[in-house]
Amino acid sequence: MKNYLRNFWNDWRDRRHYKVHRQIKDRLFRFLFEKDRDALLQLYNALNGTDYQDPSMLQVVTIESAVYVVMKNDLAFILAGVLNLYEHQSTVNPNLPVRFLIYLAQEYQGIIEKAKESLYGSKQITLPTPHCVVFYNGDQEMPEEKTLRLSDAFENKEHRSDVELAVKVLNINHGHNAELMKQCKILEEYARFVDATKQLVAETEDRKEALESAIEYCIENHILEEFLRKYRSEVLGMLLEEFDVKKYERSLREEGVEIGREEGIEFGRAEGRDQTLIQQVYRKYVKNLMVEETAEMLEVDEETIRKIYSAIKTVGTDDVEEIYKQYVKM
Repeated sequence: MKNYLRNFWNDWRDRRHYKVHRQIKDRLFRFLFEKDRDALLQLYNALNGTDYQDPSMLQVVTIESAVYVVMKNDLAFILAGVLNLYEHQSTVNPNLPVRFLIYLAQEYQGIIEKAKESLYGSKQITLPTPHCVVFYNGDQEMPEEKTLRLSDAFENKEHRSDVELAVKVLNINHGHNAELMKQCKILEEYARFVDATKQLVAETEDRKEALESAIEYCIENHILEEFLRKYRSEVLGMLLEEFDVKKYERSLREEGVEIGREEGIEFGRAEGRDQTLIQQVYRKYVKNLMVEETAEMLEVDEETIRKIYSAIKTVGTDDVEEIYKQYVKM
């Protein structure tokens, strides 16, 4: 497949270009399954061995960005009395059970408020049973399936806890979890699409051309064909943003090595690195991403992101140098 993709890219690279929609807030996985309720129901059935046919039965309750929201999740819906919390990850994160605990608390709060139930009344409040799943498609080695538990984070392992939360992590990279992919065609096509983008991006430094080629390749080979035709520019925008973040992370690591070798220019490089970070954070800020989301995407501590957000708000423009000056004062 690799040689075929390379030839396809070389053949297609000069054929067409189109405008990129830059105002993209949602990641591709969430975007795909939010736009297609049939696909979301198919995914649920594949995970649970059920055969529900009516997508209108899905009650989507995904947490959206808002002032009062602590954290925002990817996909959440209720079906048959079960609250399904789905998250997509491209990095290994042992703190996922803690995050899901926060998601769950926020979901339950919203459900209780919507039902106008009283926590202090004599009537038993009914809550949907939680089911937490993470779909992983990063580059690190990962088994087909693993379970992370909230109790893994507890300090005193000898004391039996009355609270537990389990998160199932599924490897959805192409070639993994074949039975699940067989049961959910849209997930299998998503895995193939991601695999194609990774291969083509590795072939060239021009990410935009490679990603455009990956999209065209998948359309012509009936991989997410209808979805990619309809949301082509949105998908390209999301992918460009994702690979920009990855490039930035690599540049930080490379600069770190160079700084260690070249004494005497450390301050200048540190300042440049901070300004590069500010540029990345500004893009997230104008898209209304929360501090926690930006920190996770850029793998930077939340306090640093919070300070940059504050500096951006104070300056009120996209002038990186001015934002940097305000940032160092804090």
